[in-house]
Amino acid sequence: MAMAESEQHKPEPTPAQVRRGRRIALLLFAIGFGPMIVATVMFYTGWMNPTGQSNNGTLVRPPVAVADLGLVNGDGEPLADRFGPQKADATWMMLVVAGGECAAECQEQVYLARQVNTALGKNQDRMQRAAYLEQAPDDLSGYPDMPLMQSGNGESPRWPGNVDIERTPQIYVIDPFGNIMMRYGPGHTGKAMLEDLKHLMKISHIG
Repeated sequence: MAMAESEQHKPEPTPAQVRRGRRIALLLFAIGFGPMIVATVMFYTGWMNPTGQSNNGTLVRPPVAVADLGLVNGDGEPLADRFGPQKADATWMMLVVAGGECAAECQEQVYLARQVNTALGKNQDRMQRAAYLEQAPDDLSGYPDMPLMQSGNGESPRWPGNVDIERTPQIYVIDPFGNIMMRYGPGHTGKAMLEDLKHLMKISHIG
């Protein structure tokens, strides 16, 4: 009874205490998420980039949420569930996409994604791979670390950049927040991709 009366007569916080509590909450948020936000802005805008390096790939402007593609894996789990600030283990991803038969250019993109990922060295675990191939080749089973995605609603996704993936297979780069932010076509070399991704891993503290 005495405890209940004590709680009832507990004084309300003063306006100064409320303001101080808000400042502390904002400070904790800035400490936790500030570096991730700054790193993302730096990469997308080139702000405070001392090297002045331009991207070899084609930036997706504005970035497109991977959730908009409606992709799911073989178990029906949305690809978008792998990403987001709430996911402690979220990483970057290269998504290889191709329409129709996975012919020479398609298979080259699959191989290129694997080689570039391996060439990232100590940072290779920060980058995952997946593929959306309308007609996957039988030998894709040799790439167990590249799960196949499919459309969750049975309709072909609208790919960023309005790319005809049957004519020009693409490699899309997805950030740990689930944003599709860059793409590479058959005209891009592995060296060009690797330069971009190494730079990305260097300046980014997310993923």
